[in-house]
Amino acid sequence: MPRAGLDPDAVVAAGAQLADEVGFAGLTMGGLAERVGVRTPSLYKHVGGQDDLVRRIAVLAMDEAGAAVGAAIQGLAGRDALVAAAGAFRDYVLAHPGRYAATIGVEPTGPDDPLVGASSRALDAFRAVLRGYDLPANQEDHALRTLRSALHGYATLQAGRGFQWSADVDESFAWLVDLLDRGLRSAG
Repeated sequence: MPRAGLDPDAVVAAGAQLADEVGFAGLTMGGLAERVGVRTPSLYKHVGGQDDLVRRIAVLAMDEAGAAVGAAIQGLAGRDALVAAAGAFRDYVLAHPGRYAATIGVEPTGPDDPLVGASSRALDAFRAVLRGYDLPANQEDHALRTLRSALHGYATLQAGRGFQWSADVDESFAWLVDLLDRGLRSAG
């Protein structure tokens, strides 16, 4: 019988929190079992194993990141929306580096995979930002990939302590956002 109060959502939330604390690479079923106070085999009543846990954490992270960006851009357009989206995304990744790392390399298993919907919702927030730039339709996918890549790269490098130079990381981030804004305006 499963432990009272423990269900798939609680297991995934605890796994996401643990990944943020110990790093995604340090997330194990054994460590998670210890965290939630059960033996490792008991977790399999709630998740199908490490791969299933990672997939579920990825869905959670995509939903959370997309919600953070979506909330940040409400009522904004153009550069203001870009600045807000970039900041919200970066803040999310820095606050939740382990769970965000779960999103990397996880492929949907099919059209009904919850990862498809979560990814789409996250990308929709960035698409909303791009609508403020009046891009030609044939450039929208390129712009979305560029925006996502630049913000993902910066945030994950910063979360991994990849910037050890003397220049202020916030100034560098503002520089990146300004560069993206200029590029998007010139493409429109």
